[in-house]
Amino acid sequence: MDQEAPTIASYVEGCPGCAMERKKASNKGIPYKELFLVAITTIASALPISSLFPFIYFMIEDLHVAKNEQDIGLYAGLLGASYFVGRFMASLFWGLVADRIGRKPIIVFSVISVVIFNTLFGLSVKYWMAITTRFILGALNGMLAPIKAYSIEICLPEHHALGLSVVSTSWGLGLIVGPSIGGYLAQPTQQYPNIFHNKSIFGRFPYLLPCLCISVFAAIVLVSCIWLPETLHMHKNIYSEVEMSSDSRDPQTEDIHPDKCLYKNWPLMSSIIAYCVFTLHDTAYSEILPLWTVSDRKYGGLSFSSKEIAQVLAVAGAGLIVYQLFIYRPIHKFLGCVKSCRTASALSIPLIAAYPFMTHLSGFKLGLALYFVAIVKASLGMTILTSTSLLQNYAVPQNQRGAANGISATAMSFFKAIGPAGAGALFSWAQKRQHATFFPGDQMVFFILNVVQCIALVLTFKPFLAVPEHYDLK
Repeated sequence: MDQEAPTIASYVEGCPGCAMERKKASNKGIPYKELFLVAITTIASALPISSLFPFIYFMIEDLHVAKNEQDIGLYAGLLGASYFVGRFMASLFWGLVADRIGRKPIIVFSVISVVIFNTLFGLSVKYWMAITTRFILGALNGMLAPIKAYSIEICLPEHHALGLSVVSTSWGLGLIVGPSIGGYLAQPTQQYPNIFHNKSIFGRFPYLLPCLCISVFAAIVLVSCIWLPETLHMHKNIYSEVEMSSDSRDPQTEDIHPDKCLYKNWPLMSSIIAYCVFTLHDTAYSEILPLWTVSDRKYGGLSFSSKEIAQVLAVAGAGLIVYQLFIYRPIHKFLGCVKSCRTASALSIPLIAAYPFMTHLSGFKLGLALYFVAIVKASLGMTILTSTSLLQNYAVPQNQRGAANGISATAMSFFKAIGPAGAGALFSWAQKRQHATFFPGDQMVFFILNVVQCIALVLTFKPFLAVPEHYDLK
């Protein structure tokens, strides 16, 4: 059905959503400034999530809660899961609020929560304090749902993949750079004794420095949010006035009914299910990789220090940036969402299977293999999560995107809570079966990771995955 191009009268004066539509209509290019602001706010929100992974093993030791070395993984998993339990309980609420009052207030509030509670986590001297601060941070950091909707709404339809890839890449970058910061800056009195004295505040709180650095960065990002424009329409009948116009209309959502119940929207729910299983795998992988590399070689690990694993993750982050800038867009344009997701998922399986065999390597060969696999795995993970996020946002109109992404973040947070806790328990169990006949030691850990990845891959095919009829599968 054809619609006339919007006129000035089509826009409601004082509505931030209409102002954004007018800006997009007058400027057909890529909104670089807005995407840059999206990138840094997403990074600020993602940095604290996994920054503790390189030092969580040593933190549990210092908190004296594990009865023996093999139990450290279990307590580390519970601490890592506490953030996602909090996010699971609050994500849908933040998505609904974002659809009522706007995207920007939720984004700003989320950054404030990072500044406060990430700092408090660094000051934790008891296990219960560490878990509590992480739980509250997860509950108050409602960034993920509105930022995905926001990245779609600041872009023209032809740039939607770029907008969401900026979110996915920035999120993935935060999840990689965060551990790098944690690895380099944790226990500074031991790593840099010439700079930090044992009697300084960083001697009393050995994990404060990485948390403080992330909080300072988040505080700077908070100031930049002044220039973050709102995108939500603050008036009724927006679909007849603006969204259904030929200049601002998204061809991927043109046949979607704005009043349709989200839970009955199978294209949305099926993409969320696949997304959740992929994030379960991704979170478990992010938890296991540092635990495996820092564990002793007698338990099947690599005996790395926190600084060495930080170097691996930093290189993976740099590779992810290169992939985002030069490789991802042509791949997405050629394959589309569904096929790029399937391809990346299938390629991840042999990479995961290669990890336990790296224990037979050392020196340059070990470094080359580990860096290569870490870079490629991070890039494939970004491709998968971006593709499934695009499918979710294409399945709903604008006034339901916050709620849809809230449902997605809620379900995903549940699986992400299972990920670290399950991975920690699995890792502890695997270290106690070094001489088993069937997948001994850490081979079992990576085998289970691949089982989850295979399940997620199956969920990208019919009848499990449904896409809107108007969407081009290529």
